[in-house]
Amino acid sequence: MNRREFVQGISSAAVTGAVLRTSGAKALSANDRVRVGVIGPGSRGQELIRQLLHLPGVEIAAVCDVYDPRFAQVNHLVGRQVPGYQDYRQLLARKDLDAVVVSTPVSLHAEHVIAAVRSGRPVYGEKALGFTPEDCRKIVTEVEKSGQVFQIGHEYRYAAWVQESIKRVHEGRIGEPTHIYAYWHRNNNWRRPVPQPDPEGKLEHLINWRLYRETSGGLLTELGSHHIDLANWVFGEQPSSVLGTTSIVKYHDGRTVGDNVQAVFKYSKGRRLFFSSLTDNASLGNQLWIYGTEGSVQLTIEDATFYYEPKTHHATLAQETVIQRGITTGASYQTKNEMPYRGPGEKVNTPDAEDPTLASLRSFIECVRTRQRPFADVYVGYASAIATSIGNQALVEDNVLAIPKADQPAR
Repeated sequence: MNRREFVQGISSAAVTGAVLRTSGAKALSANDRVRVGVIGPGSRGQELIRQLLHLPGVEIAAVCDVYDPRFAQVNHLVGRQVPGYQDYRQLLARKDLDAVVVSTPVSLHAEHVIAAVRSGRPVYGEKALGFTPEDCRKIVTEVEKSGQVFQIGHEYRYAAWVQESIKRVHEGRIGEPTHIYAYWHRNNNWRRPVPQPDPEGKLEHLINWRLYRETSGGLLTELGSHHIDLANWVFGEQPSSVLGTTSIVKYHDGRTVGDNVQAVFKYSKGRRLFFSSLTDNASLGNQLWIYGTEGSVQLTIEDATFYYEPKTHHATLAQETVIQRGITTGASYQTKNEMPYRGPGEKVNTPDAEDPTLASLRSFIECVRTRQRPFADVYVGYASAIATSIGNQALVEDNVLAIPKADQPAR
């Protein structure tokens, strides 16, 4: 995979209509049922199942999980008895599956995605693509070798208001985008309840895997990967380096990943992405600001709003004096126009926009039927996951680390 192919993979125009070669797999007609196997029907996996049930012609054919209570939860959700397995290899051995969804902890993505791809089925893999840089490279290699449909779970790429906003940004509506500030702030300890008794802590690590470094990329991977993906889309490239820091400031409960994260990602031309995640204060919530030379756009999980820079006259005032609030000073000290813009902005109108996860899965099922390459393909997944994987090393080390170039995987 060379640089040009990679950049095309993360651009908005490159994937439309691209038909994948397949290993003997045939396209399905619009009337064919798509039978889906789900590896990892936990909280996120069940949300994917819930959305898949909205799609005509889709059947949840089998599920796999190492935690037995998940099977009853899935049966209740689907409304019937769904075959369940504790070993994913038993699920993949079935002959009646048309596609596989992988929504297991990120540390298991490489094992499960690669096995599913090798089984000859299209795969929808939850983000992040892989846990380590090597995981990411291996998955790209296997998807390329197989020619199989693979879609990464960056569902905000399919949100109508996000697509429309980034289209406008690429058209120059806010001038040249130079900086992106992204936030995912919560007042929540990120912990999930664990059934008791649990004397050896096995259920704790199984259910709260996101809180432990050996199984989780923490806030940067689980939350920030979405924002990194959107920044990659806006800037048309992956970041080249990352500086980060993290700590445990409030939740001293045995977790080994930070309860807050701050990271700066470097892009070409001096452009930057700043990401912040807190778990003890929900101010700002989940939002992303794209700053350009002529305006800004605010993206949230529900809508988008454009703001435009006021037109200013840049007169030479260096030799003038200014009296402001009783203080005589030079012109460069003026605070006029330094207050933030508080107007309503220009809302992005996308009527009847559906849930991003539903839109993402609808697109995946369409790709299963037509064998077209998904918009959020494996290269999109790589660009975000390699940044979070290296980013987590930077967080631990409080250091600046280079991110491997896009042309390294799958030579």
